[in-house]
Amino acid sequence: MTMIRVNVAEARTHLSRYLKRVEHGETVVLCRRNVPVAEIRALPKPAREPRPVGIDRGMTLPAAFFEPLPDDLLAAFEGGGETT
Repeated sequence: MTMIRVNVAEARTHLSRYLKRVEHGETVVLCRRNVPVAEIRALPKPAREPRPVGIDRGMTLPAAFFEPLPDDLLAAFEGGGETT
């Protein structure tokens, strides 16, 4: 990865030129009187596919996972009693 140091006045004058370089993987370090103050770098590309459920990409959930909880377990979550 290439890093370019540019003073603010130069960056302001040629911003579109530096943004093209950023889009191609370079990083621009903005300087004020040759002292670095900020960095311009590309953002990560967004995911093209929705993330699968769970941490393991091959993970599958049984159909029972999506069924409603039993009444006694729901009551326990709501403070209405203990489960055995």
